[in-house]
Amino acid sequence: MKRVYTCLIALALGSNIVDAQVSSQQINATGLTQPVTLPAIFPAPVSVNLGKGLISLTKTIVLIEAKGADQESVMLVRRILRSSGVETIKTAQQLPANLDGLYIVIGNGDAPILRSALARCAAQPDTQAEGYTIASMLGGSGALITLAGKDADGLFHAAQTFRQLIHHSAVPALVIQDHPAMPIRGTIEGFYGAPWSMEARKKHLDFLATVKANTYVYSPKDDPYARDRWREAYPKAVLAELSKLVSVARANHINFVYAISPGPSLCFSDPEDLQAIERKFDALRSIGVHNFYVALDDIEYTKWNCEIDKTNLGTPSAEAAGIAQSKFLNLVQASLNAHDPEARPLIMVPTEYYDAKESLYKAALRKNLYPKIVVQWTGTDVVPPAIAISDAKAATKAFGRKTLLWDNYPVNDYAQTTGRLLLAPYTRREAGLSGELTGILSNPMNQEAPSRVAVTGVAAFGWNDKAYDAERTWTYAARVLAGGDEQATAALLTFFDTQHMAPTFGSQPWQQQAPRLKMVLDDVRDAIALGNNEARHRAITALAQKATELAAAPDLIRSGTIDTAFAREARPWLDAMQLWGRALQLTAAGLDAANRGSSVADRYFDNAKQLAAQAAAIRTLPGVTRTEGPIKIADGVLDTFVNDAPTLIAFGSKNAPDASTGN
Repeated sequence: MKRVYTCLIALALGSNIVDAQVSSQQINATGLTQPVTLPAIFPAPVSVNLGKGLISLTKTIVLIEAKGADQESVMLVRRILRSSGVETIKTAQQLPANLDGLYIVIGNGDAPILRSALARCAAQPDTQAEGYTIASMLGGSGALITLAGKDADGLFHAAQTFRQLIHHSAVPALVIQDHPAMPIRGTIEGFYGAPWSMEARKKHLDFLATVKANTYVYSPKDDPYARDRWREAYPKAVLAELSKLVSVARANHINFVYAISPGPSLCFSDPEDLQAIERKFDALRSIGVHNFYVALDDIEYTKWNCEIDKTNLGTPSAEAAGIAQSKFLNLVQASLNAHDPEARPLIMVPTEYYDAKESLYKAALRKNLYPKIVVQWTGTDVVPPAIAISDAKAATKAFGRKTLLWDNYPVNDYAQTTGRLLLAPYTRREAGLSGELTGILSNPMNQEAPSRVAVTGVAAFGWNDKAYDAERTWTYAARVLAGGDEQATAALLTFFDTQHMAPTFGSQPWQQQAPRLKMVLDDVRDAIALGNNEARHRAITALAQKATELAAAPDLIRSGTIDTAFAREARPWLDAMQLWGRALQLTAAGLDAANRGSSVADRYFDNAKQLAAQAAAIRTLPGVTRTEGPIKIADGVLDTFVNDAPTLIAFGSKNAPDASTGN
């Protein structure tokens, strides 16, 4: 109705654009005024200044491309406009003196048309790498929207923000200036277990573009040609598939990084091993890869892999390993410089990647490793419960350079994650880390689509850590998966809550399980223990409603998520959740019967326990995750309550009336 009435206003004014006379409010069909509100953009922009007026998209617009405009960005904007109802996209070279329709100016760099368009909106271009400015204004009988990128990447990010701005087919008058806080943002497919399929990787690259990430590291531990058989060339068919993946990354302005893991068998003193890496990198360079990575994690550094190293490097030790690795990686970096003028600095992950404590190994890297080589580091532990600025400063000191954070969240390839999806918000990383890190990469789960929940947070934190809001970003991730559907979004958040546990390598998790559900269950316990009959009734009624939400959520998710991969990859968890929801429904019915003194409560509780047992018997899909086992749904919260419920209210007394029979 709002959009229809906007069009009626436009027709009455003799134009397809809401005239500036409408000022800062738009009239809706009831005759009331609708304020122009600050849009919600994710990741949070550096600055948004709201102007006056609302620009509604029209059937016809005029698109002006600045000379040299990035064509992926231009095509993306065209697709966005088409999907938002624009039927005709005309082109022009210059803006008219008086706006007579909706004009969109798009470009990157310092083109005169961009400077002119921004000046009309009293806006300045963003001058930082990957930065952009979006400026929109009403004027005369028309309107102007300008998307100006500092560079091609910046323009692509501007297009992604524009996609969010016109979600409701209207753009407020505003000026957005934006750029990333961290130069490197994205994911490293570095988990153990079944690697993602090529199709899943393509979807992931498309997703990374929407959250303004710029890096994907190809480093699956179970790719034999990258680890166990790293000296062997890729078969032509596999290389062809990787070539397609590189093309998808390029179209999405994602830097595709190829990682090799030679550590288990590398001979540092053998020139043939350096040549083997050069051959591997040459093959990848032939399909468009210009960023490379050598992983030396999860290996022994107290032994050499060949006799020549024993002779040349002496007694094996942590220090000797640090020196040997540094000198070898320096040769790899020199080779990259010689063979590829487009090559970015080499990235490496050290053998001591899991803390920032001073050691002989780190001192050797600090002293010998070429300064431009990027060092990755996982924080204060393999799976750190939190990361503070002081931790990153310690890592900078230990490694002799600002590090690239490898954040092992939401990866689920270790024992403590058995039976879990990790779907809690990305949190407990201190705002301001951008000052001490070169970037942040998330190590995701074996399940690509569910990984997007946490990765959305990682990317948003890397873009603007100081304005990052974990809970709002978490909700946004659910909304995107649900395609904006409110019911599906709520169902996803209910599901996420049952997978809120974030374990560490120790016994204590860094995020607790099912905090929302626990509040409801604790309220029931408190009302039963402390409240009067009315309070107990209210609490049990609320419990029944929550149980219905749990039981209904899986079907809403299966029918409501816009990518079927999410429901497919989460299938055993959704199946178990549905059974647990039904068990909780029966538990609520049992508590209601018990509160009325009815012996029928026993039957409800017994049936609930049977369903709970069925749910607890569901296992992870074979061959997907490194560790397999029973599916966990709000464990320690939901199962405990279902088990305890029969003991909370005494029932079935001989003197109590049986409400089920009416006596």
